[in-house]
Amino acid sequence: MDYDYKFGNTYYKYFKDKGIQSKVYEILAPKQSQDEQPGMEYIMDPLPIFDNPNYQGSNKLKGKVAIITGGDSGLGRACAIAFIKEGAKVVIPYYDEHKDAIDTKNYIENLGGECLLLSGDITNPKFCKEIVCKTLECFGQIDILVNNAGVQYQQDSLDCISDEQFDWTMKVNVYGMFYLTKEVLPYLKSGSSIINLTSVTAFYGEPQLIDYVTSKGAIVGFTRALARNLALKNIRVNAIAPGYFWTPLQPACWVKEKIPSLGADAAMARGAMPYELAPTFVFLASDDSSYVTGQVIHNNGGQIMG
Repeated sequence: MDYDYKFGNTYYKYFKDKGIQSKVYEILAPKQSQDEQPGMEYIMDPLPIFDNPNYQGSNKLKGKVAIITGGDSGLGRACAIAFIKEGAKVVIPYYDEHKDAIDTKNYIENLGGECLLLSGDITNPKFCKEIVCKTLECFGQIDILVNNAGVQYQQDSLDCISDEQFDWTMKVNVYGMFYLTKEVLPYLKSGSSIINLTSVTAFYGEPQLIDYVTSKGAIVGFTRALARNLALKNIRVNAIAPGYFWTPLQPACWVKEKIPSLGADAAMARGAMPYELAPTFVFLASDDSSYVTGQVIHNNGGQIMG
C-alpha cells in the first residue's frame, strides 16, 4: 500500500492538495514466518494479546462446559480465557503445540479456572469420539462447542495447490468440524450453543487462499443448515468471520514480507489482537444471544461491510 512516511508503527500519506495527512495503516508485527502449521504462539513477535485485563466476567457461562478446538493459542486461547472469566470450564483439543497448550492451561488455572487438555488430530473420527468421552468423564456435560481449529496455506494460483494440501485443508477445517459436532450433538441440551469459525476471506475471496476460502465457505453453509435443523430443539448454531487477527496462523501461512501490511485494507486500517474477538464468543455462547441462530458475525474492522 502507498505511503509517504512512517511514525512509530503507523504509516501515513500526505495529501498536498488538501493539506492533510491520513493514516494509511498500522502494523502489528514485523516481518517473520514459521515453517509449520498451525504455528506456535510462544515464538511470535510481538506476542499476541489474548486477555483484556479490564474484562470483568459476570457469570454468563457459570456451570457450563465448553469444548474449544485449537484453544491452545490464537483466537481459541482468547475464547477460552473469556469463557473462564464467565464461569465456564473448558476442554481444549489441540494438535501438537504442547508448550502453547500448557501455557494456556497454566494461565487458566492462575485465574482459578479448570481446563482439560487433549492432544490429537481432529481429522480422525476416533479422536473426536475420545474428546467427547473424556469431557464427559471429567466434567459430566457439554454445553458449548467452538469449532475453531484450522489451517491455511498461501499459494499464488490454483496450479500451486497440491492435491495433498487441498485434502488436508478440507479435512482439518471441514471434516474435523463435522466429526466433532456429530459426536457432541447427542449430549447438547436446550440452550446449548455451537460456534463455528469461518473467515472474512470467504466473503471477499482472498486470491492466494483458494482452498482455505473454499473450506470457510463450506463452514458458512454447514452453520446455516445445521441451525435450521436444530432450531426447534433450541440449540443455536452461529459462525464468526474474523478479519485479520494476530495469531500463529498468520506467520505460519504468509511470506514474511506480507506480515506488516496485513489488515491494511480494513476501514480501521489495522489488524486486531485476539482479545478483541473474545466478547463475540461470549455473546454467542451465552443467553445474550438466545434469539440468534444461523448467523455470521463479522469482526473485521470494516474490511467488508453489509
